[in-house]
Amino acid sequence: MGVKVNAQIDKNVPYSSAVEEIIKLMTWRFLNIHLHSDLVFSILHPFKKLRQTKIIKLMHNFTRGVIENRRKTLENSFSGHVSVANEVDDVGSKKHKALLDVLLQSSIEGQPLTDEDIREEVDTFMFEGHETTSTALGFTLHLLARHPKVQQKVVDELNQIYGENNPLDFTLRNLNELKYMEHVIKESMRLYPPVPLIGREITEDFKYTHSSVGNGVLPAGTQVIISIFNSMRESQLFENPSEFIPERHESTNTGSAYSFIPFSAGPRNCIGQKFAMYEMKVVISKIIRQYELLPLGPDVRPLLGIVMRSETGMHLGLQKRK
Repeated sequence: MGVKVNAQIDKNVPYSSAVEEIIKLMTWRFLNIHLHSDLVFSILHPFKKLRQTKIIKLMHNFTRGVIENRRKTLENSFSGHVSVANEVDDVGSKKHKALLDVLLQSSIEGQPLTDEDIREEVDTFMFEGHETTSTALGFTLHLLARHPKVQQKVVDELNQIYGENNPLDFTLRNLNELKYMEHVIKESMRLYPPVPLIGREITEDFKYTHSSVGNGVLPAGTQVIISIFNSMRESQLFENPSEFIPERHESTNTGSAYSFIPFSAGPRNCIGQKFAMYEMKVVISKIIRQYELLPLGPDVRPLLGIVMRSETGMHLGLQKRK
């Protein structure tokens, strides 16, 4: 976002604590169907409702503060009072704009984005990047620990691209060359998508003729829940669907474009999916270069048939590479 909040150094950043608390609260509500209704939730758990409102307000205020700080920096740079700190990198090359800068300078049909439009996009990156990416990383490392041959292929690819004893000097170009690692991440997200369910609202009557129960119409306003977890374990789409086989993603001929949808698909797909993939490649590269991942404890057990949080945790051991 182009703004420093020192969240890595200061463990008491309110936003980080709020994200963790709201995730636990929303997961609990999600798993109790009667609490999906705000009215029922407010009547049965008024103090939790108040706490939820307070946390969301804190998160939104934090994001608004980030936006306002960056807006002031941009305005001062345009007026010539200060220079924008990330205009050039360490070797003098012009840097790409921070996402927040792009949003602040964007417009739709000639009209600038409203603060709320910008806040929603910033929240997506700050919230989702905090939680779903780390969840995907956890499952990927868990699976690598239990598949040593796959792990060795990831190490071999790293050594081929960066050199066995050379530092990991990341660029977009060489990150894009980590093809096998990308297959591993994709296969992990196929088995354990960080967002296992998504909801959509049908905006106009939808006539269907391909259902196994006959033809019909879903009226406008219908709420639809899509199980990403189950669809990506469908045997008609994936051979041996319960097995961890990264090589299955080497082929671009995967049938329907909607068979692999850990980031959703269509106009409401994840805006940060490329950023998330780069993020995961960097972290996995750093860990796998230093440590051999070893299996430890039980395999992941799903909760209610869908893995949002493992009942047994995600276990792995670390051994320094020789």
